Amino acid sequence: QVQLVESGGGLVHTGGSLRLSCAASGRTFSSSTMGWFRQAPGKEHEFVAAISWSGSSTYYADSVKDRFTISRDNAKNTVYLQMNSLKPEDTAVYYCAASQSSWYSGRYYKRQWYDYWGQGTQVTVSS
Repeated sequence: QVQLVESGGGLVHTGGSLRLSCAASGRTFSSSTMGWFRQAPGKEHEFVAAISWSGSSTYYADSVKDRFTISRDNAKNTVYLQMNSLKPEDTAVYYCAASQSSWYSGRYYKRQWYDYWGQGTQVTVSS
């Protein structure tokens, strides 16, 4: 069992930065693939980024590539999402998720692939 708690959301102007954190409890965090998703009002969940259990592999949605960076600290049971050059279209509730499945399945961009979810943190980017 893995419990996830996101933090770090808030209100920022266009072009600003935020760093989201996702603290995990449970002994399986260090072996879990971790992902970030977001959901804007009236829209479905959208994949943002994922990172393998070791941190050696990452994958990003095209919409955030070169602006967002996912990282993890297994000693702290925490995964991060550094968000730079934020745009109004990045406004959403951001969720972290954990999967016990292998990174090498290549399904880390699929919401259904994840086993555990946090409660979400709101990010609002004003124009």
